[in-house]
Amino acid sequence: MEDTEKPIVAKKSDWKTSEMPARHATFMLRRKIGEPEMERLKRGNIPKEMEDKWFWYFEDGKLYAHRSWTGYCIYILSFTPNSDAIEVTVNREPGQYGCTDDAEDARALNNLLDWWTKPTYDYYREWLAETLDKLSKKP
Repeated sequence: MEDTEKPIVAKKSDWKTSEMPARHATFMLRRKIGEPEMERLKRGNIPKEMEDKWFWYFEDGKLYAHRSWTGYCIYILSFTPNSDAIEVTVNREPGQYGCTDDAEDARALNNLLDWWTKPTYDYYREWLAETLDKLSKKP
């Protein structure tokens, strides 16, 4: 028997979220997202465990990425069809997000997109990789 169950597609109402604050920055990210990867992003992610740090959903050509614990909107990615240009809006409200460097955010976001576009999103390995990366930067 063939499995005909459709995957769950996350929507904004699936999680308590806040809007992108007035203090934000915008930069361009160059990254080719293939159709299979875009379909994975469009499904979004509804966290199931505490270690899953991200809730994201896709709406009107944009990917909204929120921290799961706080609901703060950290990134909004605006995709242009048939282009590798992604406009990124990033949270710069100090009480919500500590990064202030576009280049660092571009690197972090590329790492996240590597995880989020895999056939199966492994939030636990992503959490371990992020933790190890932070620990290796300590003086």
